[in-house]
Amino acid sequence: MKSVQMSAPGGLEVMALTDQPEPVPGPNQALVEITAAGVNFMDTGVRRGQFWTEMPDPKTLGVEGAGRVLAVGSQVQSVRPGQRVAWVYGPGSYAQRIAVDADALVPVPDAVDDRTAAAVMMQGLTASHFATDFYPVQPGDVALVHAAAGGLGLLLSQIIKLRGGTVIGRVSHAGKVAVAKAAGVDHVIVDDGGNFAAEVLRLTGGEGVHVVFDGSGPATFEGSLASLRRNGTFCWFGPVLGAPGPLNLLDLPKSIKIGYAVFRDHVHTHALLRSHAARLFDWIARGDLKVTVGGVYPLADAAQAHADLESRRTTGKLLLLP
Repeated sequence: MKSVQMSAPGGLEVMALTDQPEPVPGPNQALVEITAAGVNFMDTGVRRGQFWTEMPDPKTLGVEGAGRVLAVGSQVQSVRPGQRVAWVYGPGSYAQRIAVDADALVPVPDAVDDRTAAAVMMQGLTASHFATDFYPVQPGDVALVHAAAGGLGLLLSQIIKLRGGTVIGRVSHAGKVAVAKAAGVDHVIVDDGGNFAAEVLRLTGGEGVHVVFDGSGPATFEGSLASLRRNGTFCWFGPVLGAPGPLNLLDLPKSIKIGYAVFRDHVHTHALLRSHAARLFDWIARGDLKVTVGGVYPLADAAQAHADLESRRTTGKLLLLP
């Protein structure tokens, strides 16, 4: 079986396509033939040594994917051989096959193809958590979405629009404006540094936005604070790009609320995982949520996928096709 492993923390050079033994499912696991694996910033963080430090090297990268169940362990009742499934967190997903906990799997309906399912799990669950749980967007709310043309930003913008909100999206260069507009973003700001707050305030008549969704790291943090209205909410995420540094609560302006949003705090059981994923698939089947796949790569080109993702020049979701 082929898989992409990292030999040690480092750059693209530590990644290689390797031959590995066939995985064998444990009693509570399923053996899945992977048809598409998602490429995420989390994977680049693992490669650089930010995450999974407790796991010895070499190790297989990737956590997200979709495929078909080949076999199940003796205790598994939630999935069956032949069933199409997807998952948001199954370590070792840059591979042709994976033995994954059955409770991590959700069924994929016939109306959703494997590539779409793999592309929507991590970013779709995250986006829906942000806009329905962490800050339940209400009709009339105005939201600022950073990296609005990225995989997460495109999904988040659409969900905000589904809930009746207005979206101001920031993108890093002009080539991404059309992609953001196609997802329903109402106003697009082109900015790659952090000089967006004045335009946000202009677009909101000086009031600022109700909520900011910012996963762009320290560079945009102060601008996001300045973009909020009184009692606004700051949804911070994206630890791969770095934290903003120590915060003094007394320095926070306008009585804003700020938090680090992690979807597992709301999607923390198998039942919730299934229900949230089913909602995403239902939106997709109805045509209410469009998933943009920005690039597909053979498994052997995983390093190129990482390079393209880290360049910040891509739009939509990147996938590996084993």
